[in-house]
Amino acid sequence: MDRRSTLYALLIFGGLLGACFLFALILFTSLDSADEGRKGWSSGPGPKIGVVEIKGVILESRETIERLVEFRRDKAIKAIVVRVDSPGGSVGPSQEIFRAIQRARKDKKVVISMGSVAASGGLYIAVAGDRIFASPGTITGSIGVISEIPDLSGLLDLTRVHVTTIKSGALKDAGSPLRPMTADEKQYFQKFVNAIYEQFLSDVASSRNLSKDEVRKVADGRVLTGQQALELKLIDEIGNLEDALDGAAKLAGEKGDPVPVFARKKQSFVQELFRDGAEGAAGAIRDQLQQGSTVELRDPRLR
Repeated sequence: MDRRSTLYALLIFGGLLGACFLFALILFTSLDSADEGRKGWSSGPGPKIGVVEIKGVILESRETIERLVEFRRDKAIKAIVVRVDSPGGSVGPSQEIFRAIQRARKDKKVVISMGSVAASGGLYIAVAGDRIFASPGTITGSIGVISEIPDLSGLLDLTRVHVTTIKSGALKDAGSPLRPMTADEKQYFQKFVNAIYEQFLSDVASSRNLSKDEVRKVADGRVLTGQQALELKLIDEIGNLEDALDGAAKLAGEKGDPVPVFARKKQSFVQELFRDGAEGAAGAIRDQLQQGSTVELRDPRLR
């Protein structure tokens, strides 16, 4: 009886293992089939155009800069298209990517393709390119800086919690949510936000060959459509990603249908197998962790 039970257990375990393997094989085959459907666009004799995608809230810049550098140094890549689909994000990473695009332009033409939204920090990045394409309904603009600082002191009073702060300087705990902000601190943060705003304004104006006064007229945080941005000279052409690829090839002096080369993250076999589901879930978790751990409430943001 013991041997028979053991045999049954092994058979059940083997069956489950085989079913899991079969499921993984079917999933992997379906992903490969999806890739096959894209090969018609991403293959051919035409000039190879590197595509760097920037999606979601901008919280870090390293991966984007790495991809820009790789394409910039790759002799087989004739030009670069940066696809921006972002509502903005942190100041530092946006400025770093802006600078990385400027550096890439010293070696190759860089064209920007705006997706559904390329606002605030997304626009900051976009203006660094040689040419900008957007759809008529693309949401862009939103030139401005914001810093939101909550005041939880009323809640602490309600729960009878008292906080003693020991600090080395008057402004060391400026922006603390544990007490109301003083008038001097408000003035301090306003100057800080204004300084970053002027940087944003200057970079947009100089990149688009506009005066700061021209940009300032619409740099009050308002959003714009792609069509409005064209009329205000914040973008160059109405068009989609394919138009941007064509434009990049022409700027580079290349002929023939451009072949997009999409930057892919380096992944393990398991990550590659489940990239659509697992990567999306992991990305969402990573974004939440980054928002909670690396961006302080008082940090100014481009949005």
